[in-house]
Amino acid sequence: MSSGPGQDPPDPPGPPDPPDPKDSTDPTDSTDSTDSAPANHTAARPQSQDDDDSLKAFGYKPELKRTLGNFHTFAAGISYISILTGTFQLFYFGVKFAGPGYWWSWPMVFLGQLMVALCFCELAARYPVAGSIYNWSKKLGGPHLGWLGGWMMVTATMVSLAAVALAYQITLPQISSVFQVVGNGTGPTDAAANAVLLGTVLIVFTTLVNAFGVKLMAQINSAGVMIELIAAIVLIGLLAAHITRGPSAIVRTDGYGAGESLGYFGAFLTASLASAYVMYGFDTASSLGEESLNPSRNAPRAILRALIASFLIGGLILLFALLAVPDLQSPSLSVDGLQYVVLSTLGPTVGQIVLWCVVVAITVCALAVHAAGIRLAFAMARDNCLPASSWIARVSPRFGTPVVPAVFIGIVAVVILVININQPQIFSVITSIAIIMIYVAYLMVTVPMLIQRLRGRWKASEGHFSLGGFGLPVNVLAVLWGTAMSLNLAWPRPEVYNATGPHHWYLQWGAFLFVGIVAIGGFATYWFVLRKHTGVLEAHRST
Repeated sequence: MSSGPGQDPPDPPGPPDPPDPKDSTDPTDSTDSTDSAPANHTAARPQSQDDDDSLKAFGYKPELKRTLGNFHTFAAGISYISILTGTFQLFYFGVKFAGPGYWWSWPMVFLGQLMVALCFCELAARYPVAGSIYNWSKKLGGPHLGWLGGWMMVTATMVSLAAVALAYQITLPQISSVFQVVGNGTGPTDAAANAVLLGTVLIVFTTLVNAFGVKLMAQINSAGVMIELIAAIVLIGLLAAHITRGPSAIVRTDGYGAGESLGYFGAFLTASLASAYVMYGFDTASSLGEESLNPSRNAPRAILRALIASFLIGGLILLFALLAVPDLQSPSLSVDGLQYVVLSTLGPTVGQIVLWCVVVAITVCALAVHAAGIRLAFAMARDNCLPASSWIARVSPRFGTPVVPAVFIGIVAVVILVININQPQIFSVITSIAIIMIYVAYLMVTVPMLIQRLRGRWKASEGHFSLGGFGLPVNVLAVLWGTAMSLNLAWPRPEVYNATGPHHWYLQWGAFLFVGIVAIGGFATYWFVLRKHTGVLEAHRST
């Protein structure tokens, strides 16, 4: 059962032993029909029964349909990271501040996030539940910390959905002027208004798909991921065939960082945000745990595969792009980014095909972000931790998915988009801060997990993913990395938070102000209002 308000969380229990892989029982049947089975017959129980036992540790009954296989969960994680979306959206930023040497931030961020992912793998093996960050932080640190972690993630996810939707504007008008619906693109607000229009169309699409059920979302997402992966591999090959310089290009500083107090290192830390803004969201593979088959075994694998594949593919794209671009000093490189590299290196025809694949990647990325937000809201609502929780947590009997949070998150994301029309600086600040909030929410899992280890309360799982004796050092590194990168992301750099005039102190310090307001304001609402009524809603309680 989940901990009540103000109670210390119980020691994390281990999951049931995995079923015999030779068991021929239909794995899609999630009916709870074996409550009275003897304990020594668990190996012969349906797979879904063993999957659902992990829910009982939280006091939940199974409600969501288990239809997702191995590739579906992998696709959910890798589409949230979305290499083509992130690299095409942020390549210009890294090159602008640190030049070709910014590439080294990619393996740096990967190693740091790998430490976090390994901790998440242990948790995914033990607690494969919806809204993973919320439930994990609740189980490890208590209901108050759990609520704050979930609140930060839900808020950040809605902003992230809007930010991903804006990527349509970066790509579609470059394919054809037909997609510049508002004006001709030269007016002061043409691009921003058109971005809102294109982004709204995308969010309406993700809302409808997610509302119609996880199976439809997973099918579209998996197909999109296959296209993205094939396109990324082809792009790597094409860029490699057009290399014009050696790898020494990525170890040159070329005067970047001159005049900064920390020199090139300071410029590199700024540029590293381009990598940090991409390599997160791998926990989505576990957030769909209640809709996956054998999630305690498959979710950890999906998390690692999504992160490692993203690192390898993204790293090669960035490297070969820097080695193949005709002119490393071209101003277009730090303005149009990878779009410029692709079009100038591969020509307009091949370039447009690649850009269409980027559009597919943006679409499935938005689908995955939206899906993750829905599971977070559902998980918090069935604990009565949100206003109108009974509505938000309601699962559609027809579609087998929570419809209300799908619609609500979509509406909020569109409202956030509208801010971009006349206040693009404020929107960019909010977008950056949303990513900081995700890194902070990750800390709300890794920090209490480390405390559990130091107190001797974390016991290695047998038969599932376990770090064994490496657990403590990996956990320490995950906490150190998360803390350092959160500070780096939030540092009040004018070039990040107030790049153009007019300059305002509250924009430059926006990370600390906004995160503080969201955290303090949200937690005050929880402490004085919501916590008095929290607990698993009767309709969702395990019997």
